[in-house]
Parts: sequence; structure tokens; C-alpha cells
Amino acid sequence: MRSRHMQTGLAVSLLALMPQAAQAQTVEQLQTQIDELKAQVQSLVSALAASKSQTAPAVAQVPPQSATPATTSAAAPTVLASAPATIPAAAPAKSKAWYDRLTLRGYTQMRYNAFLSGDDTAPAGVSRLRSVHDSSISDRGSFSLRRVRLIVQGDISDRVSLYLQPDFATAVNNQAGSERREGFVQLRDAYADVFLDKAKSFRVRFGQSKVPYGWENMQSSSNRLTLDRSDAINSAVPSERDLGIVAYYTPPSVQKIWDDLTHDGQKLFGNYGAFGVGVFNGQGINKTEQNRGLMKVALATWPFEIGDQVVEFGGSAMLNDVQPELRSGIISPVAYKDNRVGLHAMLYPKPFGIQAEWNWGKGPEFDVATQSIQTKNLQGGYVQAMMRLPTENLGSMMPYGRWQHYRGGWKAGTNAPRLETDEFELGVEWQPWKALEFTFAYARMKRAEADERRTGRAEGDLIRTQVQWNY
Repeated sequence: MRSRHMQTGLAVSLLALMPQAAQAQTVEQLQTQIDELKAQVQSLVSALAASKSQTAPAVAQVPPQSATPATTSAAAPTVLASAPATIPAAAPAKSKAWYDRLTLRGYTQMRYNAFLSGDDTAPAGVSRLRSVHDSSISDRGSFSLRRVRLIVQGDISDRVSLYLQPDFATAVNNQAGSERREGFVQLRDAYADVFLDKAKSFRVRFGQSKVPYGWENMQSSSNRLTLDRSDAINSAVPSERDLGIVAYYTPPSVQKIWDDLTHDGQKLFGNYGAFGVGVFNGQGINKTEQNRGLMKVALATWPFEIGDQVVEFGGSAMLNDVQPELRSGIISPVAYKDNRVGLHAMLYPKPFGIQAEWNWGKGPEFDVATQSIQTKNLQGGYVQAMMRLPTENLGSMMPYGRWQHYRGGWKAGTNAPRLETDEFELGVEWQPWKALEFTFAYARMKRAEADERRTGRAEGDLIRTQVQWNY
């Protein structure tokens, strides 16, 4: 309507400027001239609209009207065509930089152990009740930070991903004395995965990472049900990690079962492949290699669906030569055989489950009679039962019971002392929210202290607690 009024007003103005001779014309002739002027104005308006549409696509295009003379004195109404708005082409999406693909997460574990009874102290040369996994189990222990982890990970390309994990709860000894210092940073993981296929079933891992031996050893401490790993399985790779190269393969059918278990809230050992084979230095985490020999390891595990239940079976093998640290402060010049094989079985709790591992082999162990380190037999493992009790109002609860047994050397300790462990633990993990977990446990322990200068075994009953927050 606004365009129509503008056209009529312009025509009237032009008519007023006509010479007087033109005013003497008939009404029909004047109407014809007005229609011609209106057509010319309409053409100018259309041209202007076309020019604007190049910079503002939303402006409607108006086609010019015909200049045919009207047969009546009433001018025909102008109809505006509704042309669709032109949408500019979207700019191509800019790919993310590699650092934009990284994620940051972690967890912290705080513990408190309390002796109910037992040998928290002992005379010189006699074993006290101690654990190689938790230094706060002592006559002077109180609150402690067991783990403070911060993890950086992500895909830096379609075929390469990285993983970096330090621990801020490591303790070291004072360089000028025996007093411990807490809260030091230690490198735990630093590796890159290279995927050999688009489905990411094959991968090769370079760097410091977990050694594929044992089911429980591969499971993250943030996801494990019991407070500590078992002595027998962990004695193969204390701290679970070393520097080397390892290849993993996970068939799609196995990956689907593991994905379903993860979605169900099960505690898996992590995706370390249904098959893994690797070579590592073999001296232990964050330790300088002492010989040219490489530790060779292999792992295989396979889940089976039986109705609504899932069972998993597998095994591991390791061949290695290791040189323990001596009481004199040097590294043993002799490399000792450190070979073993292990089996594992798992019935995932739905709601009741069983988990078990056992391994046999040979490794370095201090011999009291000869006062020297020798290669000796070792064997041990654990059996664990658990139940999942999910509740809507209280969160997830998992009661468990575990018995463990081990006879053999502890190569990570000075002089590779012999461990003789029999322990029963009964506890429950309560997770009111995903960001917070509590574990309460009773432990009946009978252990030989990891010190070749002490003899016998200590016994005791403890209450063990842990709070873990995830971020």
C-alpha cells in the first residue's frame, strides 16, 4: 500500500507540473498518461528492489506492472509478489585444533586406617603389620592421600590420541635422612595411541603405560571395588606400569559386550584389548633400565554372554630379567629371571558376581639362609565375591568379600624381600552420586613385612575407610 500511495503521489506531482495546454485534454487521455507514468515509476521501484536484493536477500522482488491503458478511471491495485528470501551459503566448519580436543578429569582418594588389634609395633628384627600397598597402615598412621590424579587425554587427530596422568600423592625420602616427604609429583602414564584402522579395533601404544598382565592390575584404582590390589598379581608389575610398546586388538563383537556392561554400570578393567602383546624395559615404573633385555608380555581375555549373564575368561604371560635394588644402595649387577603365567575368571554381578585370579612363576627373592637374592618359585592369587544393590534414593551400593594368598618375592622392595600374605577383607562401596564414593572395610591380615631384616609374620584386625571424589 505504501508503494501504491507513493506512485500515485508522484504521478499527481508530475501532472501539476504539466503545461496548461496539457490540462485541456480529455479525461481519458489524462488517465492514459497517468497509467504510463505509473508504469515507469513501477519499473524504477523494481530496479531499486533488485539492486537492494544483492546486499539484503530478505527484500522481496516486485515485478513491473504492464503499461496497458486502463479502461476505467479506477487504477488497478498493485500486487507484491512474495519471493522466497535468499539464504547465504554456510561457511565451511572450521576443524578443531588438537588442544581443543583434549579433556581434563581426575580423582582423589583420602584414607583412614584404624587398628582394632594386632601387631602394629614389634621388637627389632620381628615383622610388624604393614602392607606394600598402603604406607599409612602403621602405628603412627592417620589420614593420608592415597592417590591424587589429574588426567589429560584426547584425540589429537583421527588416528592418534594421547594420555597423560601424573600423581600428586607420591612420597619420597628426605635426601639427608630417613624422614618421608609427602605430596610429590610422579609420572604415571604418558603415552600415545596410534589406530591402524578406521574402526579403531587395532592400536599401537607408545610410551609409559600399564603392562598387560593380570585382570585386576589393568583395572583403574578409581574403578576397583577393593581398596588395594592383591599382593600375588601385583607382584608381577608393582605400580602396574613400565616404558615400552604394546599392541591391542578388540573385535567389534567383544567391544559391544564391554560397551553394554559399561552402560549397565559394571566395573570393567578398561579397554586394553581382548588381545595384547608388548615389550617393555622391565625394570619398573620411573626406573632407569639396567640391561638390554626386554620384558615380553601377552594378555588374552574374552567375554561370553549366557542369557542375561556375562562371564569372562583369560590369561597372561610374562618373560623378564630384573635387577633389584640392594640394601647397600646400588642396583644388583645380577639380572634375575622374572617369569610367570596367570589365569583370571569373572562373573559380572547381575546382581551377584565372582572374580578370581591366580598366577605361578619364578622371581627374585631374598634367601635368609644364604643372605643373598636368588631366583625362587612364587604363587598366589585371590577370590572375590560381590553384589550390586542399586537403589533409587541411596545411590549404588556394592558389598564384597575377598580372600587373598601369596608366597614369593617382592622385587620392587630393597633386596627383594619374601612376602607371606593371607588376608580376608569384608567391605562395602557406597556411591551416593557419581562424583563421590565411600568405602568401608574390615580386614583380617596375616603378613610378613616387606623387609628382609625382619622375620616371622604379624597379625591384626583393621577398620579401613576411603572417600573418593571424581572430577
